Amino acid sequence: MTETTVSADATLPGGAAPLLELRRVKAAYDRITVLHGVDLTVAAGQVVALLGPNGAGKTTTLNVAAGAHRPTAGALLLGGRDTTGAHARDLARSGVCLIPEGRGIFPNLSVRDNLRMMTFTGRDRAQIEEIAYTRFPVLGHRARQAAGTLSGGQQQMLALARGLATDPAVLLLDELSMGLAPLVVAELYEHVAELARQGVAVLVVEQFAAAVLKIADHAAVLVRGRVQWQGHPDSSLHAELSSYYLGSAA
Repeated sequence: MTETTVSADATLPGGAAPLLELRRVKAAYDRITVLHGVDLTVAAGQVVALLGPNGAGKTTTLNVAAGAHRPTAGALLLGGRDTTGAHARDLARSGVCLIPEGRGIFPNLSVRDNLRMMTFTGRDRAQIEEIAYTRFPVLGHRARQAAGTLSGGQQQMLALARGLATDPAVLLLDELSMGLAPLVVAELYEHVAELARQGVAVLVVEQFAAAVLKIADHAAVLVRGRVQWQGHPDSSLHAELSSYYLGSAA
């Protein structure tokens, strides 16, 4: 796993140092500002759920964290080191892995060839396949099958397996549950929770909160580009989410 230098004064409740940190981040598309000073931290071994209605700026926040969208103001820190403006490929080499909405697999390639493409990380194909098939045995049984013919849940497993080939320190997930049955979503999130237990910092964007809140250590609610609430995802959050999503809380 990539080593990072964590600043001594950047700490979260409980003494954990943030591995990923957004400080007062603003971001825009052309002249339209979509993030208005977002503050967010994720520690190693922590699952943070970023929730909110459509158009709130959740995916933009992930893209800023991955280096895929440059902020107009504020700072992005990785392990306490200022990486604002760094290219996505450089952040990827530093251990940041983004699994985008829509999974980002190659549907016309086989499962094995999708995994083989990750050998650019420096691991050989055998190592990558061993990691993938050990965590997701069904992929081993479908190794020669075109990825586009897998079920939605299996495609998401393949996307996760490709991401794990990079040995990420920070995992960014966008709408993991999209289009999937609740039982499949629960299984996928258990894999995500296991990754966090192994020390990965996980930031998950979800519009549908129920599944991710079962494993989240911390949650933040983004509304119109601003964090309106964040803290431990207890029953009070469940009670208030509908007002945030429907727009009566601002």
